[in-house]
Amino acid sequence: MTPKTTPDSRRLIMQFIKRQGQATAGEVAEHLGMTREGARQQLQALETEGLIARGPRHETEAPGRPAVSFQITPAGDHTFAKHYDTLSLTLVDTVAAQFGVEAVVKLLDAVSEQQVKHWAPRLVGLSLPERMKALKGIYFEDDPYTTVRKDQRGYALVERNCPFLNVAMSRPLLCNVTVNTLTRLLGVRVEREERFQNGDKRCVFRILEDQPVDLDTYTFQLEKAA
Repeated sequence: MTPKTTPDSRRLIMQFIKRQGQATAGEVAEHLGMTREGARQQLQALETEGLIARGPRHETEAPGRPAVSFQITPAGDHTFAKHYDTLSLTLVDTVAAQFGVEAVVKLLDAVSEQQVKHWAPRLVGLSLPERMKALKGIYFEDDPYTTVRKDQRGYALVERNCPFLNVAMSRPLLCNVTVNTLTRLLGVRVEREERFQNGDKRCVFRILEDQPVDLDTYTFQLEKAA
C-alpha cells in the first residue's frame, strides 16, 4: 500500500525540491532529518499523486549506482503560490485586439518604467553583485526560490518559481518586462538563457557585464526568438 504524506511533510519536501531544482531520497532524508526509507516512501506517495516525477540521475559515491532524483511536475508547481489573474490575460488580449501589438509593447514599457522607479532608490551606491542580491526580491520580498549564481560566464539570476507562470506561459511577451527592468537597474544587458516556456522548469537571466547600456538612450527591447 502506498503511504500517504502528511500536509506538513508534503510541504517541506516539495519546498526542498523546489529550491534545489531536483533532489534524491538521500538528500531529502538529510535535509529533513529522517531515514532514507522514510524519504523514499514520502517521495513515492508524492510521485503517485503526480506532484513530482523522476528526473536525471545523480552520480553517487558507489560507482555504477546513480541515485534517482525527483523534480516538481507542472501539477506540483501549481501547489505553490501564483500571483496572477485571468484579468491579466484579458487585458493584454484586449489591448492587442483594439490597438495592436505595438500598444501592448508600450504598456509593458510603462510597467517596466514603474518597476525601475520603485527599485532604483534601493540600489543607489550598491555594487553589481549587491544589486543582483537585492533584485532576488523583484517579484516578492524574501523570495526563497530566486537565487544569484556565479559561474565561468559571470553572474546569473535563477528564478524557479515564476509568480505569473500561467500568464507567462500563455503570453511570453510579458516576460520582456523583467528582462528590460533588470537591464535598466543593473546597467548592463540581460538576456534569458533558460525559460519556463521551453520546458526548462526555471528562468535564468544572464547578466552580461561586458555589455553596458546607455541608460539615457536605452529604449524598451523585445527578446530575440528562443
